[in-house]
Amino acid sequence: MSIRTRRTLFSLIVFFSVCALGGMIVSQQVGAQSATDESNFRDSLKSFGAVYDIVAKNYAEPLTGNMPDRAIYDGAIPEMLHTLDPHSSFYDPEAFAKMKEDQHGKYYGVGMLIQPQNGKVVVVYPIEGSPAFHAGIHPGDVISGIDGQSAAGMSSDDVANRLKGPRGTSVTVTITRVGASAPLTFQLTRDEIPNPSVDLSYEIRPGIGYIHIRQFQETTGREFDDALNAFGPNLKGLVLDLRGNPGGVLVEAVAVCDRLLKRGQIIVSQRGRAFPEQVYRATHGNDGQDFPIVVLVNHNTASAAEIVSGALQDHDRALIAGETTFGKGLVQTVYTLSDNTGLALTTYHYYTPSGRLIQRNYNGVSLYDYYYNHDQPQDLKDREVKLTDSGRTVYGGGGITPDTKIEPPKSTPFQDVLLEHDAFLGFTEEYVSHHSVNKDLQVDDAVLSDFKQYLASQNIDYTPQELANNLDWVKVNVKSKLFATQFGETTGLQVEANWDPMIQQAVGLIPQAAQLEQHVLQVLAQKDAALNKGPVSSQ
Repeated sequence: MSIRTRRTLFSLIVFFSVCALGGMIVSQQVGAQSATDESNFRDSLKSFGAVYDIVAKNYAEPLTGNMPDRAIYDGAIPEMLHTLDPHSSFYDPEAFAKMKEDQHGKYYGVGMLIQPQNGKVVVVYPIEGSPAFHAGIHPGDVISGIDGQSAAGMSSDDVANRLKGPRGTSVTVTITRVGASAPLTFQLTRDEIPNPSVDLSYEIRPGIGYIHIRQFQETTGREFDDALNAFGPNLKGLVLDLRGNPGGVLVEAVAVCDRLLKRGQIIVSQRGRAFPEQVYRATHGNDGQDFPIVVLVNHNTASAAEIVSGALQDHDRALIAGETTFGKGLVQTVYTLSDNTGLALTTYHYYTPSGRLIQRNYNGVSLYDYYYNHDQPQDLKDREVKLTDSGRTVYGGGGITPDTKIEPPKSTPFQDVLLEHDAFLGFTEEYVSHHSVNKDLQVDDAVLSDFKQYLASQNIDYTPQELANNLDWVKVNVKSKLFATQFGETTGLQVEANWDPMIQQAVGLIPQAAQLEQHVLQVLAQKDAALNKGPVSSQ
């Protein structure tokens, strides 16, 4: 049997395994399928096999290389799953390994975020504390060789796979850098690379903490605890930034809520056809640490991040600010299949403490519109109505609606042009090759003059008025990239956060969040008094 035939056979085995697992999940604990259903299922599989056989024998061009795999992995299986819902997914071995790596929050390698750019592989930034960071690799460096082999023609995935490897092994990386007269060579020893989910945490105002969680992975609960503890016992308020957070590991979202809610309060419940309902509660609680909280969300806040937002909103524990969230209320169970492939199958719906299902409608909606078209107006009268602990109205069926709307700043054509040309990263490469950067640096007229000279050298056209209208934004981005190169990505992110208009508005809402907290206490106290008073009887 040829290698290609064996590969094709394996792909078909995986396909039928997915089909069989789907049938098993549906029938589990709800009774076996009828004989007619089973017969129809077998007939459908036979039809698929017949179609594939005709394609393999008669297609205009031979199915060479990995075309049979792609027909199964990228065609038959995803399309089958997408007829169920938008979130049931199949992972080929490479994608499955990446998913598990993201969930674990660590991997072994040298610690560089890289991306393709103009046919080359460029360092976006070295991860702080990594071998690449300690060696002095900079954002904007071009990877020109690995272990003596030219990187020309390599994809970013090819480069990443060559840089990863067992802990303690070494790899030689050749770098081309602006301002360097010759390529630079770095001998790097691979190590465990931290991939924290809390990528920024600091006191943004005296007594006001700021925490950004980029996703929920196996280390998030511990990271969140560490971040809160670092603020000390006298925290006067917290901005919890969940913008762009796509979700992740459910139990870690529960752990974050557990630190903020009272012991015993419901965080989320899961209900599925083939499984009993599961209710998650705060088991430890916040030990009476009731500082006001503003949770910042946007259209890309999804899944586990919506669980956190919904639980804190339903219990009136936080003021939710920003945009209406994504609306993903489906829970996937991940099954490991043959040869390190995986299946994420929707097995539950999750509900917030008030009983809201957050899932957006996806019937008759294309995948593109489902994922990318969030701006269609929603009529609240068509959504389910629930109440928070204090009696405030909240809505289900379309994401988490914020208590206070904050519109994100709209980009201008001038900003789009600079980002398209990676102007800030390119300028940073030029600037640091001729100047020293310290933390007292201000983007003054001298730095701006250098920046304008760089734009001219890159033939990036603009008018003086365009620069004047976007001056604050330009200064922040210049300073952020310079600081990220000199001091690490975290310092660069902090520069951006200190300016970010949405974050600044969220900080300004801390007093309103404190008022919400006081209102809830009053309402609950009134309810307790009414219950303790009991019915009045006449003598």
